[in-house]
Amino acid sequence: MWISALKASVSVTNVTTGRFSNSTHGDHSLCSYVSAKCCGRREAGVTHKLLHTVSCLFTSPRCNLTRLFCRPGPWGRCMGSDCGPGGSQSRAVWCAHVDGWTTLHTNCDQAQRPSNQRNCFRVCDWHKDLYDWELGAWNACVPVSARTLWTSRPFACSGGEEGIQTREVRCMLKADASPAEDAICEYFELKPRLEQDCLIPCPRDCVLSEYSPWTSCSKTCGTGLRNRVRSVLVPPLFGGAACLNLTEFQSCKTGPCTGPEGMYSLRVGPWSPCALPQTRTARQVKRRKGKGQGLRERAGVKDPETRELIQKKRTRNRLNRQESPFWDIQVGYQTREVTCIHRNGSAAGRNLCAPWDPPLTMRPCVLPKDCQLTDWAEWGPCSKTCLDPASPVGARTRSRQVVQFPVGEGAECAALEDFEACEPQGEGVPPCSSYTWRSTEWSDCRVDPLLGQQDRRRGNLTGLCGGGLQTREVYCVQANAELLKYLDDLREKDQASRPVENKMCKGPIPNRSQLCQIPCPIDCEVSPWGAWGPCTFENCEDQAGKKGFKLRKRRITNEPTGGPGNCPHLVEAVPCDEPRCYDWRLVGLDRCVPGDGTPCGAGAQLALFRCVNGNEEVDRNLCTSSPAPEPVPCEVPCSRDCVLSDWTSWSTCSQTCSSKTIEGKQTRTRSILAYNAGEGGAVCPNSSSLLEVRNCNEHACTVYHWQTGPWGPCTEDPSASTLNTSAGVRAGGGGPGSCYVGMQTRKVICVRVNVGQVPPKKCPDGPRPSTVRPCELPCKKDCIMTPFSDWTACPVTCDAAGNAVKIKQSRKRLIIQQPSNGGQECPEVLEEETDCEVPKVCPGFRWKTHKWRKCQLVPWFLRQDRPGAQETCGPGLQTRAVSCRQLDGTQADIGECLNFATAMPAITQRCQLPCQDDCQLTNWSKFSSCTADCVGVRTRKRALIGRSKKKDKCKNTQMYPLSETQYCPCDKYNAQPVGNWSDCILPEGGRVESTLGMKVQGDIKECGQGYRYQAMVCYDQDSRLVETSRCNSHGYIEEACIIPCPSDCKLSEWSNWSRCSKSCGSGVKVRSKWLREKPYNGGRPCPKLDHINQVYEVVPCQSDCNQYVWVAEPWSVWKVSNVDLKENCGEGVQTRKVRCMLNTIDGPSESVEDYLCDPELMPLGARESRLPCPEDCVLNDWGPWSRCDVPCIRTNSRERTAYALRPPSVGRQCPDTSDKEPCSLNLNCFNYFYNITDWSTCQLSPNAVCGSGIKTRMLDCVRSDGKSVDLKFCYELNLEKKWQMNISCVVECPVNCQMSEWSPWSDCSQTCGLDGKMWRRRSVVRAFQGDGRPCPSQTEQWKPCPVRPCYRWQYGEWSECRVESVVCGDGERYRNLSCFVSDGSGDAVGSSVDEELCGGLEPAVDGDKRISLKEACTLPCPGECYLMEWSDWSSCVSICVKAAGVDFGSVRVRSRAVLAQEPENLQLCPDQEWESQPCEEGECYEYKWLSGGRLNSTRPAVWCQRSDGLNVTGGCPPLSPPESNDSCDPPCLKTKSFCSEAATCACEEGFTEVLSASGQLDQCAPIPVLEIPTAGDKKGDVKTSRAINPTLPSTAQPGRSGRTWYLQPYGPGQTTSPLGQFISRPDQKKQQIKRRQKMNKDTTSAHDAFLGSSEGV
Repeated sequence: MWISALKASVSVTNVTTGRFSNSTHGDHSLCSYVSAKCCGRREAGVTHKLLHTVSCLFTSPRCNLTRLFCRPGPWGRCMGSDCGPGGSQSRAVWCAHVDGWTTLHTNCDQAQRPSNQRNCFRVCDWHKDLYDWELGAWNACVPVSARTLWTSRPFACSGGEEGIQTREVRCMLKADASPAEDAICEYFELKPRLEQDCLIPCPRDCVLSEYSPWTSCSKTCGTGLRNRVRSVLVPPLFGGAACLNLTEFQSCKTGPCTGPEGMYSLRVGPWSPCALPQTRTARQVKRRKGKGQGLRERAGVKDPETRELIQKKRTRNRLNRQESPFWDIQVGYQTREVTCIHRNGSAAGRNLCAPWDPPLTMRPCVLPKDCQLTDWAEWGPCSKTCLDPASPVGARTRSRQVVQFPVGEGAECAALEDFEACEPQGEGVPPCSSYTWRSTEWSDCRVDPLLGQQDRRRGNLTGLCGGGLQTREVYCVQANAELLKYLDDLREKDQASRPVENKMCKGPIPNRSQLCQIPCPIDCEVSPWGAWGPCTFENCEDQAGKKGFKLRKRRITNEPTGGPGNCPHLVEAVPCDEPRCYDWRLVGLDRCVPGDGTPCGAGAQLALFRCVNGNEEVDRNLCTSSPAPEPVPCEVPCSRDCVLSDWTSWSTCSQTCSSKTIEGKQTRTRSILAYNAGEGGAVCPNSSSLLEVRNCNEHACTVYHWQTGPWGPCTEDPSASTLNTSAGVRAGGGGPGSCYVGMQTRKVICVRVNVGQVPPKKCPDGPRPSTVRPCELPCKKDCIMTPFSDWTACPVTCDAAGNAVKIKQSRKRLIIQQPSNGGQECPEVLEEETDCEVPKVCPGFRWKTHKWRKCQLVPWFLRQDRPGAQETCGPGLQTRAVSCRQLDGTQADIGECLNFATAMPAITQRCQLPCQDDCQLTNWSKFSSCTADCVGVRTRKRALIGRSKKKDKCKNTQMYPLSETQYCPCDKYNAQPVGNWSDCILPEGGRVESTLGMKVQGDIKECGQGYRYQAMVCYDQDSRLVETSRCNSHGYIEEACIIPCPSDCKLSEWSNWSRCSKSCGSGVKVRSKWLREKPYNGGRPCPKLDHINQVYEVVPCQSDCNQYVWVAEPWSVWKVSNVDLKENCGEGVQTRKVRCMLNTIDGPSESVEDYLCDPELMPLGARESRLPCPEDCVLNDWGPWSRCDVPCIRTNSRERTAYALRPPSVGRQCPDTSDKEPCSLNLNCFNYFYNITDWSTCQLSPNAVCGSGIKTRMLDCVRSDGKSVDLKFCYELNLEKKWQMNISCVVECPVNCQMSEWSPWSDCSQTCGLDGKMWRRRSVVRAFQGDGRPCPSQTEQWKPCPVRPCYRWQYGEWSECRVESVVCGDGERYRNLSCFVSDGSGDAVGSSVDEELCGGLEPAVDGDKRISLKEACTLPCPGECYLMEWSDWSSCVSICVKAAGVDFGSVRVRSRAVLAQEPENLQLCPDQEWESQPCEEGECYEYKWLSGGRLNSTRPAVWCQRSDGLNVTGGCPPLSPPESNDSCDPPCLKTKSFCSEAATCACEEGFTEVLSASGQLDQCAPIPVLEIPTAGDKKGDVKTSRAINPTLPSTAQPGRSGRTWYLQPYGPGQTTSPLGQFISRPDQKKQQIKRRQKMNKDTTSAHDAFLGSSEGV
């Protein structure tokens, strides 16, 4: 082959260039083309790197068989202008040598040159919706070893074997699933994988249970068999070993038979299928035809009344007949065979079974009719009639009708309705209605929901402000297609959306409460009163006839809310005489200057004055009408005169006003500075001359001021111009009209202090407040409501009597916007209620049964030859009509009862027509009544009828009792509690949450006295559960309980503020609360407390540095210590009293504690100095120091001055009149700067609980030595102030948690029983915030349901198989359907009760509505080998591999073992059977070998045990069991024996075990051969008693294989086979083998046929 040559000589291509590399061979151009051959395929198995090539080869003798071929490159990209198949792609083609070099194209055969261009499919993006990958199903898992060369499969399997699964993947066109090129789908998505790993589980052997105990011997005499059986626990899986024998036999012999054994039995066969007699139809037609003519003949002679009666009877009879088109009941007959059977299974003559009465061999039957249905009707409309992206799929149905109901054993009807998913079709499908939440307007903001329990403001809610809470209702509406502008554009209340049930809205519910803010009013703050001004006119421009007033004023320091009109009066007036507007005010006096140029003596002081109007300085020209103050005369003392100091300033006036009893006084003083020099000098005055007193505040104590009342409501002022409506105000139903400017008025009166209202003329007109001001009228807001909702549904409910119960339906509407400002009020009716229309007939359907027709026998011509048959009596069949009725009895369609009624009653039943020899009795009468429960007896009776009264056998009251007696029912009931106490539940009756509007309620009652409940259960005297009403109980025990109310943390009220910590500048003031009561039961928590359970509030404060001043009295007279009485001069001391006084606008007023004044500024209280002598120079006191310039430096200085009050005598000098000192920092010179304090805590209004507040901080002026001083020092330096002193802040509101109201109680968790509970739940509507009350932990409550008995239909046990009057054969077994009552617990067995109690239940057992009370069975004949009943289903077992974590599902299994009665019939035994089915949640078991000492003979030394402790056969790993000496005890030393897997000695194939009396293996004996004569074969047939069926495992039922029966001896010490007389001779061995092979062949065929018929098992 040329492919082989190519494999040997192809070189690797140059991947980069796509061409072959050049070779160094000879002159290739000399080579001539000899032949060429083109190949267009890849040869399988060729390994080279020239893939996807089309090779053109040629050979040349001159070139040493050199080969050239045409090699194309890969196809390029598909190009083209249009999408789809119109594209084209190209590729390069070379002429190449196999050695790798290229040559000219002419050297290759051009005729065989591959095409370099082709059409292709150009893929575009929109093709993604047209093409997709089609994924095939995964193929079977193939072991990896099977796909790998030279690899053998592992010998031992552990867990599983790795495998590979493959599948087909192709690209397809979605429209018609036609195949397409893979390149199209690969353009969008990589090709899905074609292979995947898989796991092939290891073979699982069949697992069997332990053997049951041995049965009793099958015979009471002679040789019989004992059996023991086991069941299949796990079927063989994945090719595992088949199940071993389920039965083990042991021969037995209870004793010799004293008489002949019964060898024959009468066996009945199964009933034949129901058949019609051939002549039945013709005979009935003839009979009916004759009857009809006779009736017509007879009807002709009747009168009309008789005719009408006959017609009614015919109608009634027609209803009772089964003539409905839905039933075609045909009564036929069926027969069965009765045969006489020998013990060995062969048939015998009937005469051998003569002692038995012949059983019934023919009976009537209903000919089976399968259910017949019409064809499916057309599909109904789709339930989804609109477009909904969230849920686009609906459902549609189609139905079919019953043409023929099943009759007899006919097939039941299939489903009458069919459903399938659908989507709305066609154009113009409207979108589905969507629903959204709407809400009413927010309510007014309220603060009281935030108040704590102890807050005293709860009693007076007026004036509260700050943070609050407002609520609204939330309701669901149908959203329109267009966007609603909702409240903004609502003009008519009918435009609001109609509310629907809240369950229609699926999204999150909008907030129903929110925090809000009520602005706190700012109180007006005013300064202290100023000093009284001079007496002046009200209006200096108009002084004629006007009174005079003295005024004092104060100013507003904090502007209030609403403007200055809310402040107290700012001006007070006092009438006065001699008013003057402009006057000169004396400011001071200049130095005293002597006259005539003398140095001392009399002189004058010039007055310093200014022109004032009241207290305000004005132009001096305004005072020209008044004379200016004259100079004041004074005297400069001479050198020998007495020297006095200047007068001090006048003191503060002692009274603010004057009256008859009090006067205001002012004083001033002066002191003696030097005494006179004896005679010749002016003498010092006496002490009284050193004090002057004058009157002050001489005006009367009658003070007047204007007092204003509150502003009245804003009323319309037609003369005012209109203003546009504020954008923030919603126009209500009154339309978008403008809101007008209105007018407010108030009352202004003149008030005399401490007296009351006086005439207005008493007050000055100038400061009179205005009585009218403009205001803005608020816009009217009408009430806005939703339309009424739709009426609630009217479900039809019926009482026990079937009458419709009257109920009501309602509808509601909600208030969206409350009216205000005179708008239209809301109507009072928000809910309407009306009666529902009650249907005349309660909806419902029931079956009506008509009378049974007469008992119909099998036609006499069919049974007349039957032995014992009589023409007019025997077993028969009767039918009846069934119709559908409404509850009121009117006719209804039969389909209604099929859908809505209970199971259809039976339409046929067996009956018995008594024969003449039978005893006939009446029906039982009703039981007689009882006089009282539990007392006496009650009876019922029946009587013989007709000839039965004379028959002796009928008079036997034991066989035919004529009366029955029973004790009167004893209805004793016992009530007792059951279950736990419920939660404590508060009494219901509060507000119920509307289904249309979700309200946020106030404080829902959460505590107080409630009740808890415990269920009551009622039992009768037989401990059966009955209705609680029997015990006169409503079902509960009720007990009062208390839900403790939450108590909030309780603190004291705030203490008073402390004084400011600093008397000058900024400090802090503190107030505190202390704990009075801790919170409990979920009350509001306490704020953070300190170690002594107090909470503090600290705020900054500012103290005026001049509020306390030192006041010094005049110096005392000198006390000269060096007394010169002549001169009265020398060293001395002066003292004075210094006090700290409160400073006011009028000056120091009262003494206070000294610590309040600055100690650094305290004046001296004593001084030492020298009292000048006569003729000495006397100076006044030093003046104040001049101020040092800042910044303070040493080069600067300050000075003070004085002047001479008395010049010295000649020759004496005055001391210096000036004093100077350097400026030293922090001694006499200071720098100043501002200092800012920290922010205070957030300060709220006194009437606020939370919300917006203000943080403040203070500005201090601080001296360079750190001392706070008056702010004026910093002001004078014009220092920069760049700080913000106030900022807004928020105090978190203490919002209590709010829960929704309790939902309605749920349905009971169980419809009956003891454990039923009802639940109700609530949710958190508003979570708590801040220090609010936390949410309660209980969000659901339960209480027990009233206990109701659990009634159910339950099968009784199957009866024994009944074969009438014979020993064996095909019979029937029966069971009853009884009503049971239980308490609903899982392990409750229940007790049987009257069937009436289950009357309301649909007949069904464990959900299965197919009631089966009878089934066919087989009663084995004596000696017959037969299958047992099915075992119970095994527990569910998981098919798992724990190590690999793989689960192959779960399975359960049941099996039927074989029971044998005669050793001779073992070869006739049927095969054992098992069947499996999948199940859920199986247990994953493990198996392991166990070993132990042999305590008895029943347990081997080594056995297999499952992980749940169950000893099993099979399942353990196939490990070699221990050596025989260890595993089998004693060891297996007998010939043909071995140690089995079960650790017992067993015999090899063809031998059976012979056991000793102790159960040990005694010998392995060859299996005997029995010669059993059979009917029809006089030679007899030799068959083996070794019932071997060596069939291969069937694919239909994995694991089923042939089985081997082992016979065991029946007596102790037996060493030979008990059947030894039947052992075949050696020369019969070959014949035996041949017959065995023939039997195996026959059995295999039969076995395969059985498997083929039971594949579904």
